[in-house]
Amino acid sequence: MAQICPYCGEHNQIKIIDQRVEEIDYAEQLLALQSGEAEMVDVLTVHCVTCGAESAFPPNITASLCPFCGAAIVATATSSRKIKPKSLLPFFIARKQADAAFKAWLAGRWFAPSDLKTRAERSGMNGAYLPHWTYDSHTVTDYTGQRGDDYTVSESYTTYENGRAVTRTRQVTKTRWTSVSGRVENDFDDVLIVATDSLPKDKIDKLEPWDLEHLVPYTDEFLGGFISQAYDVDLPTGFERAKQVMVGVIHRTICADIGGDHQVVAWTNTQYFDISFKHLLLPVWISAYRYHEASYRFLVNARTGEVQGERPHSWIKITLFILMCLMAVLLLFLIVKS
Repeated sequence: MAQICPYCGEHNQIKIIDQRVEEIDYAEQLLALQSGEAEMVDVLTVHCVTCGAESAFPPNITASLCPFCGAAIVATATSSRKIKPKSLLPFFIARKQADAAFKAWLAGRWFAPSDLKTRAERSGMNGAYLPHWTYDSHTVTDYTGQRGDDYTVSESYTTYENGRAVTRTRQVTKTRWTSVSGRVENDFDDVLIVATDSLPKDKIDKLEPWDLEHLVPYTDEFLGGFISQAYDVDLPTGFERAKQVMVGVIHRTICADIGGDHQVVAWTNTQYFDISFKHLLLPVWISAYRYHEASYRFLVNARTGEVQGERPHSWIKITLFILMCLMAVLLLFLIVKS
């Protein structure tokens, strides 16, 4: 298996462990965590008090700035026990490609402050593995609600034509409601939940999709030269967030089961069976910079090249643009009037 070198961009061959990437039983893992029998690892991390990120840095990188928020941090490593990741996606997009995407993105920010490009590029681009959970589950949901079926009726009404009252008819759509109840089942596979709150969730979510079918077994060799972030969203919390993803799918399944033209879901009760999970690492290029004490990030999916970014706005530029538009409208009005 080849992975991009973060320094020279060459593809380095890493020997893949001859084993399948398998799901782990969720209930058994919770019991093992409670009894202290779960397979855990001691992770040496640098903690950022500004964004809360806990990151393991390669030996040749100084943790003077947090790669996730751009704040200055003290490079004092602390140890914490974590569930060991079992799989990951290797880096595929090279740093120079991520740098080019960053510069192109900055160049397209019309209303950004004039000095943003210099400040942002100064922060550089870091390769980081972000922790994620995936959850599988079979769900059974009982529900009650109402089904609405549309029908049309003819309705008479009075209007006036040439000062005279005239009776007309029109078709009116009405809805007939009936109470319903039922049960639906769903199967969920690899519901992906980011396991860190130190980065903007909406930006990370928009980096999807990830080619999870190409996951490889975890080995330490893949982390060489890259930052690895430890999870701060634990396993149970991750599953609660996965439920929020599942509930939307379950709701659509219920509406399809109810049928008709309209559906109202009044009550649901969902049971979760055969729950399993994976703890995995996904690769991103990230540039975190600070502007007027606020943090902004630029992220690149290191598998597909998808980019997402945050930036400040220059209200001076926006105001000038509005004034120019108003002047253009006024000038056009004067030309038409004359």
